[in-house]
Amino acid sequence: MYPVRLDLYEMRRLLLLLIFLSNVSAASSAADGRLLCDTITSGGIVREFKLYMPDGIRRQAPLVIVLHGYGCSADPGRFGMNRVADRYGVAVCYPEGVRDVRGKRCWNVGYPFQADMCVDDVGFLCDLAAALQNRYALSRRDTFVTGLSNGGEMCYLLAYLRPDVFRAVAPVAGLMLEWFYRELSATRPVPLMEIHGTCDLTSLWCGDPHDEGGWGAYISVPAAVGYWVAADRCTHSEVDTLPSRSGRLVTRERYLGGRDSSEVWLYRIEGGRHSWGEHDIDTPEAIWEFFARFVGADSSHEE
Repeated sequence: MYPVRLDLYEMRRLLLLLIFLSNVSAASSAADGRLLCDTITSGGIVREFKLYMPDGIRRQAPLVIVLHGYGCSADPGRFGMNRVADRYGVAVCYPEGVRDVRGKRCWNVGYPFQADMCVDDVGFLCDLAAALQNRYALSRRDTFVTGLSNGGEMCYLLAYLRPDVFRAVAPVAGLMLEWFYRELSATRPVPLMEIHGTCDLTSLWCGDPHDEGGWGAYISVPAAVGYWVAADRCTHSEVDTLPSRSGRLVTRERYLGGRDSSEVWLYRIEGGRHSWGEHDIDTPEAIWEFFARFVGADSSHEE
């Protein structure tokens, strides 16, 4: 046999092919979790959800529920939270909202146009958390919720109404409706983190006291965060300037020393629009960094 001789161009092509195949193999091995599609019945309605379980997840692992925005759907690829699940051994659930009179999937938080909506989404999300904990041996104590926009509003509502179920909440581009503020009271300390752009034209940073946007009157982001700082009895604050993917200024205000070790964080994205914030920061990582501070922490959540 004659030796095979490769010229420089052919060797380079072979090397690139080997690199490509190696990357494909690595990508395939990284996607080692399971995405399950399932349902529960809550309030007489069959409700759908998707659950991502990373490979090798331990019993009593933390659970994060991720709520989509108004008119959107339960799309795991939209949020990037599966990467957090794989890295930290966390289960992540993506529930599906029901359709309102406009035909849009949503969470019933009391917008004016939801006045005739009878769906109890607070009850559903509590039922969902219990079902996931029981079916998949996940932690009752370490159950968290985050959500975008309309999902963020639901996070605020759950902080008021069901802090016994959700250990901490992280609304993103969410707002606190004025009716929450006037009619409800925090019953216990709730760790809360908000990520919000100052140029959000949907969920205005400065609030909308006259309901010009049609979502109902709501208070400003600083006022909403300030409410929880006071409710949690935080004693001091720290402010950091963070590196940004977009070049926009990102500051993180952390209010610390609250009752039962609670904390309130605010990511302020200067010039940021209505979004998940992924163009400015690693949003999934930021959310889990916050939630992880309360994993295993003492609370009234019994196992």
